[in-house]
This record gives sequence, structure tokens and C-alpha cells, in this order.
Amino acid sequence: MSRILLVDDDTQLLRALRINLSARGYDVLTAADGGTALTLAARTPPDLVIIDLGLPDLDGVTVVEGLRGWTRTPIIVLSAREAEAAKVAALDAGADDYVTKPFGMDELLARVRAALRRATAHDAGPAALTTRDFTVDLAARRVTTAAGAEIRLTPTEWHLLEILARHPGKLVGHRHLLHEVWGPAYDTETNYLRVHFANLRRKLEPDSAAPRYIRTEPGLGYRLTPD
Repeated sequence: MSRILLVDDDTQLLRALRINLSARGYDVLTAADGGTALTLAARTPPDLVIIDLGLPDLDGVTVVEGLRGWTRTPIIVLSAREAEAAKVAALDAGADDYVTKPFGMDELLARVRAALRRATAHDAGPAALTTRDFTVDLAARRVTTAAGAEIRLTPTEWHLLEILARHPGKLVGHRHLLHEVWGPAYDTETNYLRVHFANLRRKLEPDSAAPRYIRTEPGLGYRLTPD
């Protein structure tokens, strides 16, 4: 049974959503403000979060950013804000989908099912990737040397490495990396990638000037080759 956290200060809407989702077999938690939502999510991690942006204590974007600091749980924003800027801000903060109020219940349920399917497919990947010089433990979110010493990465370095490690040997394009890590507004900022991958190579490669594992495909993207 998938657990869904609903975050909205509209009590009638919260009740309607809880009834509809519970009737379809979901385990539903509810929160009427951002602080409660963050506490609940940490105490009882959900499989999906549905959140309004207009909360009484914290802006929903701030809550999304708080969740994204430690979890990859799918987040669907459910908001009356129709402006493109609001949607971009929510997606840049880490939301996976954006539904504008008023909405159709069938459409929302379809988006919930799709988000949970994508999350399941993502989680089904390898739990760890091991090379001769280091291991990327995707479950524990840490990198260690062959001798077992931890290699400390920044959150951005980890996110980039994690994306490559989930697709070993495959080319991951510039745009995909930028979109996943920084958001759609940064799709052309390839200089960000050059800086962070240079730092990753210094930390992971035996010889950062002649990388064995993190390969650049000029003009296209990067790939992680374990062998």
C-alpha cells in the first residue's frame, strides 16, 4: 500500500482527497501547514506528496525545497496559482508535476498513478555501482574508496554522480543533467556541468587529467563507465 501525504489548508478539499485516495487503497496522511508536513514526512516517509503552494506558515515552494533536501519522493503540486512563474518556481524547487485548481479527480488520480510508477521504476535500478577504485552506494547515498574510506561529495556532486550511476555505461545528455539537478531554467548552462564534473574527477579518478570512469562526450553529455 502506497502512503500519500496531503498538504493543504483547505479542510474540505483535504477531506475529499483523503476519502477518494483511501477508497482506492492508499494510506493517507494529512497536514494543514508546511511545518506539520515536514515533520510528518521525516517521521513517516511517504511514497508521494501532494501539496498546495498557499500554506498558512510556509510557502509550498519552501516545503518542496525542504523535502528535496533529503528525499526523492515524487511531489505533485496542487495549486490555484496559474502563472507560469509559479509553475517554474515549483518545478525548479523539485516538484515532479503541477496540477492547477480546479481540477478533475480522475486526472489527479491518473497523475498519482503515473508518479508512483515512475518512482517504482527509478527505485528498481541497481543498489550500488562498483569500480576498481570506488563504490557508489545508491541506497545509502554515499561513495567509498576501494579501501572503504568515505569520499565526501557536495549535494550537487552527489546528484550528478547518482544520475550517471543509475545509467551505467549510457550517455546522459547535458540537458537531462541540467534539468534534473538545477531545473528547466538552466537547460543551456553547460558550464555548470564542466565545473562540477571537474571536481568529481579530482575526487574519484586515479588521474583526473585522463579520466577512466567519468567520460565526456563532447557536445552531447557524460557517461559513467564502471569497467
